Amino acid sequence: MNTPNIRFKGFMDAWEQLKLSELTTMHARIGWQNLRTSEFLDSGDYMLITGTDFDDGKINFSNCHYVERERYDQDKHIQISNGSILITKDGTLGKVAYVEGLPMPATLNAGVFNVEIIDDKEIDRKYLFQYLKAPFLMDYVKQRATGGTIKHLNQNILVDFPVATPKKNEQEKIGEFLSSIDNLITLHQRKSDSLKQVKKYMLQKMFPKQGEKVPEIRFAVFTDDWEQRKLGELGNFKNGMNFSKDAMDKGYPFVNLQNIFGKNVIDIDNLGLADASDKQLKEYNLQEGDVLFVRSSVKLEGVGEAAIVPKRLENTTYSGFVIRFRDESNMDTNYKRFVFGTNSIRNQIMAKATNSANKNISQDVLINLEICVPSKEEQRKIGKYFVNLDNLITLHQRKSDSLKEIKKFMLQNMFPRE
Repeated sequence: MNTPNIRFKGFMDAWEQLKLSELTTMHARIGWQNLRTSEFLDSGDYMLITGTDFDDGKINFSNCHYVERERYDQDKHIQISNGSILITKDGTLGKVAYVEGLPMPATLNAGVFNVEIIDDKEIDRKYLFQYLKAPFLMDYVKQRATGGTIKHLNQNILVDFPVATPKKNEQEKIGEFLSSIDNLITLHQRKSDSLKQVKKYMLQKMFPKQGEKVPEIRFAVFTDDWEQRKLGELGNFKNGMNFSKDAMDKGYPFVNLQNIFGKNVIDIDNLGLADASDKQLKEYNLQEGDVLFVRSSVKLEGVGEAAIVPKRLENTTYSGFVIRFRDESNMDTNYKRFVFGTNSIRNQIMAKATNSANKNISQDVLINLEICVPSKEEQRKIGKYFVNLDNLITLHQRKSDSLKEIKKFMLQNMFPRE
C-alpha cells in the first residue's frame, strides 16, 4: 500500500493493510452476564468501567463504580489491565481509551469492547490506540451503516476495519510521538481549567459579600472600607435599538447577545451588521469602558451577563436586547470588566429577573444594583490581577487548541491515504 506524506527519517519499508481481526481479539460482556443497577457499588476492590467513564482517550477512574469479586472473575477476557485498549460499542459509539494508571483490578460493563493484541512483538499498543482513536474508525463505520442513525457498533463491522501497519519500530515512533502531543494537550487544558477554578474562587473572595464592606482576600496595602453605592448613582443607562428585519445584515457594525454571552469583553471581531441613520449612530454609540448588559435571555443564567467595550467603536450600535451602562464615576475599566461577574451582582440580577418565555431585566433592576467600590488604586490592582489570570487562561487554552490542530494535521499525513 502507499506510504505516508510525513515519515520519520530512516524508514522506507512499505506499509501493510491488515484487518483489525488479524491483529487483535475483541471481547465484551455477553448478554447473560449483564449487571443489574443494584450490583453497582460505590466502593470496593474491583472496578467497573463503562463507556461513560471515557474521557478523551483516558479512563476517569473517579467516575467508576465497583462490583463484587464474583462479577470480576466471571470472564477473564474482559478483565482490564494497564495498556488495555477499549472501544465503546453502544451509546456514544467508537470512543477509544487507553488504560493507564489503573488503581486496582477492573472489569467491563456491557457496551465496551476489550481489544487484545494477539502478538505484542508485531503490534505496538500505543500505535494501535492512536490509529483507532483517529477519525479513520468512525469514518469506516459510518460508510457501512444502514438504516439511519447508528445505535450499535457490531463486531462483524469492526473485525474488517483496515489498519495501516508499518514495521513495529516505526509503529513505536509514531505511537510515542502522537502520545506526546496528547500529553501536551492535556497539560495545557488542565492548566487552563485549574486557572479557571482559581479565578472563580478569587472572584468570590476579592470582592465583598453582599452586605459587607471589605473582601476576605485583599492586597496588603489597603485597609479602608469599600463604599456601597447603587449603580444608578454611578452612571446612566440606555436600552438598545430594535431593528426591523429589513435593516439587518447590512449597514454598520452591530453588537448582539452572541457578542456578550460567556465573555467579559465584547467580541468585536464577530459583530453583525444593522442599517442605522446618522441620528441612531449618534444616539446608540459605544465608547471605551461602556458596559453592555444582556436585557433578555432564554436562560436565567444568561440574563444580566455583562461585557465591557474595549475601545471606542465608531459607527456601531447595539441590540434592543441589550442595556448600555455608561460610567460617570471614572471606575477603573478592568475593575468594571470583572465586578459584574461576581456572585453579589449576579444574585441580585437573577433575583429580580422576570419569568416569562424569556427571562428579562429592566433598567430599574440595574439602577438599583448595590455595588461595592474601593479606592481607584485598589480597583486598578484588582482589575490587573484578574486580567493577568484571564491572559494565562487564554494562553493555555490557545496552546491546547493549537496542539489539537497540529495533531489533526499529523493524523492526516503520518498515515497512508487510500
